[in-house]
Amino acid sequence: MIRIVVADDHTIVREGLKQLLSAAGDLAVVGEAQDGHEVMKCVRELEFDLLLLDMSMPGKSGMELIKQVRSEKPRLRILVLSMHEEQQYAVRAIKAGAAGYLTKESASSQLVSAIRKIAAGGAFISAAVAELLALGAMPQADGPLHSTLSDREFQVFRMLAEGRSVSDVAEQLSLSVKTISTHKARLMQKMNLGSNTDLVRYALNHRLIDAEGGAQE
Repeated sequence: MIRIVVADDHTIVREGLKQLLSAAGDLAVVGEAQDGHEVMKCVRELEFDLLLLDMSMPGKSGMELIKQVRSEKPRLRILVLSMHEEQQYAVRAIKAGAAGYLTKESASSQLVSAIRKIAAGGAFISAAVAELLALGAMPQADGPLHSTLSDREFQVFRMLAEGRSVSDVAEQLSLSVKTISTHKARLMQKMNLGSNTDLVRYALNHRLIDAEGGAQE
């Protein structure tokens, strides 16, 4: 039996996932979490094999949460289930320690097989993500400019590209305006961007945000 904890801040999503997984006789949901704090509580208090993790939850989430889970339970397998398209976060999630990345729109047809593969010690990523990982591992590989950003810089970059102000980003990430301004200055320099318009155009061209300019939640 593969024991699973489902982490998503939307109750209806967790209920849907539990119904989907309950239909498979070898899978059992043994815990739920709706934010990063509850994820870590499950990690510390429950015995389970796989964490099914949404990328966008209140509080600590995304790469930071993956790294913390891996630091406390290195053998725990993590499958990221996200509304974000692969090119937005998949490579970073795998590098942070996840064993797989699956978009929510693909969950109904691929989730059970992905869980079984990861629980058995394998990985679950698309061919496109595998290629990006391989290219990034090659010496002197020329990747896109946004690949040079740290995880925090990339998070700030996407939020700014979605049209949020520096103060909005600072409030959501519980950081100072000065810190966010520093991140912005560094990422603009790394990516050779001269204005917010350039930043938004780059994000759209590389499909890092929705065409409407908003995040996928």
